[in-house]
Amino acid sequence: MSRPKIAVIGAGQIGTVISHLIALRQLGNVVLYDIVEDLPQGKALDVQEASRIDGFDVSILGTNTYEDIQEADLVIVTAGVPRKPGMSRDDLLKVNSQIIRSVAENVRQYAPDAIVILISNPLDAMVTLFQKVSEFPVKRVMGQAGVLDSSRFCTFIAQELNISVKDVNAMVLGGHGDSMIPLIHSANVHGIPVMDLLIQKYGDQKKAQHVMQTMVDRTRMAGGEIVGLLKSGSAFYSPASAAVAMAESILRDEHRLLPVCASLQGEYGFHDLYMGVPAVLAQSGVIKIVEILLSSEEKKAFRVSANHVKNLIDNMKNLKLL
Repeated sequence: MSRPKIAVIGAGQIGTVISHLIALRQLGNVVLYDIVEDLPQGKALDVQEASRIDGFDVSILGTNTYEDIQEADLVIVTAGVPRKPGMSRDDLLKVNSQIIRSVAENVRQYAPDAIVILISNPLDAMVTLFQKVSEFPVKRVMGQAGVLDSSRFCTFIAQELNISVKDVNAMVLGGHGDSMIPLIHSANVHGIPVMDLLIQKYGDQKKAQHVMQTMVDRTRMAGGEIVGLLKSGSAFYSPASAAVAMAESILRDEHRLLPVCASLQGEYGFHDLYMGVPAVLAQSGVIKIVEILLSSEEKKAFRVSANHVKNLIDNMKNLKLL
């Protein structure tokens, strides 16, 4: 049986870590593409030379030619300019729109049957642009956001409660930006509400609410926090891990329920709009969007986040990028 073919577009830090994680999990053969001459070849060779040590035997090909992604089963797009300190995801709109349009045109030509996961920011707008340009079915085009944001939220909860993050369940919905919505009421540790545990810890509901809000705010600004600390570049280990979790569910037909940027077709009251929502990922892509009960505050926040995404899309249209 032949291995799946996975194209990773962009040989920066995220793309390289994705390639290594795919190899470690033996999900398929990797084609690592970048426009910079020799860069993907060098990165691919470096990963390949770890194969004996790490115990994988998949192939890693570095290339500057889109023809090499021919008939890829899965495409993961990391191409684009990363954020710099003081820059929001939205500031990247114009430059990354031009990059993603080119990527979409080439993926449509050389890998017309692929499922596509985008990481490029501003995410919701870039996923929308890719789908419109490629004309792929919406179930085959999605964005990585909620898996990462939810993991960050869970990490902060685990650190606050001094427990294993393996036992924390929490989800973040909405647009991948400052308007994202960490769900407070459903956050739990093996079914025990996080708020109950915070009240037990501090013996005061107001203090517990303050601590939770601090974690919510930190989750929303987590990417910017890392950008500020790095001074140059942005997060790459955690976004790569999140993308590979999505890829694994698709390639191994695991039917995992993951928060991803998917196209709403009436769910949550919105039509033809990419937003972060719980979705089941399987061999054919997004096979189901799950509607969960939101509190009145969460519904309001979801509408605010949706309007922000709509504004980004309107900006692309005004700039004649979409």
